Amino acid sequence: MSSILVISGSPSPTSRTAIVVSHVDDLLRAAGYEVRTLHVRQLPTLSLLTEDLHDPEIADAVSAVLRADGIVVASPVYRAAYSGLVKALLDLLPKKGLRGRVILPLATGGSQGFLVAMDYALNPLFTGKGADNVLRGEFILDPDIVGDVIAPTSADAIRTALDRFTLAVEDIRFRRKRTQLRPAV
Repeated sequence: MSSILVISGSPSPTSRTAIVVSHVDDLLRAAGYEVRTLHVRQLPTLSLLTEDLHDPEIADAVSAVLRADGIVVASPVYRAAYSGLVKALLDLLPKKGLRGRVILPLATGGSQGFLVAMDYALNPLFTGKGADNVLRGEFILDPDIVGDVIAPTSADAIRTALDRFTLAVEDIRFRRKRTQLRPAV
């Protein structure tokens, strides 16, 4: 079974992004995937900001990214920019640390005007870390999340994005397995 990492870049455990992360986690687990959720806000702040790879929690977080077949990155969008927590975590990775992994960006924000953060902020961040399989993500408007309930249209969009994501993850996994089975020439 493929290993999936869900990264939450939300600074708050009760944010709209946290609601989306919980929803995604539930859907992936129900589909039978091994899922680990990494809340960047729970990492030691000083070690995160000073890029202390010797800190056991930081080393474990980086290792989780490097082991994952697929990564869902969820971030709130502020003024058309992703969360600094997401950037701080990805800065810890080697230059090509996201190569060979399927990446699904998810973002929450107050207006459609912040949608540009997906294409002009998040995707270049992933590409800068070697990502070669970034899927079209989903942007969920804040008004579509009330309490811990996601509006049906947004929930459907998330489910559709996860369907694309899991198909891509399984394809990558199949290709790796097929390559390993080929005899050496």
